[in-house]
Amino acid sequence: MRFCTRLMDQFQHLWTFAEVDGVEPTNNRAERVLRRAVLWRRRSFGCHSAEGCRFAERILTVVQTLREQKRSVLRFLADAITAHRAGKAAPPLQLG
Repeated sequence: MRFCTRLMDQFQHLWTFAEVDGVEPTNNRAERVLRRAVLWRRRSFGCHSAEGCRFAERILTVVQTLREQKRSVLRFLADAITAHRAGKAAPPLQLG
């Protein structure tokens, strides 16, 4: 009964892909985006501190965002470090 109640609460969201152009019926794109992070975590045995986890989350997000924008990860990181050392604002992650 609890499952059915929750299902009915979310029912309208389950059919968004049928009503809105451009919405995929699967989460394949999200799965592909997360794959690199999952593989990294498996190979490195995850994080061992809260600070390490925050760093990993942020750097993996930056890398994936830059790849989707077809921008150089190395160039962005070099620019960010240079700006930090000069006391300037970091380069924008989002274009436009």
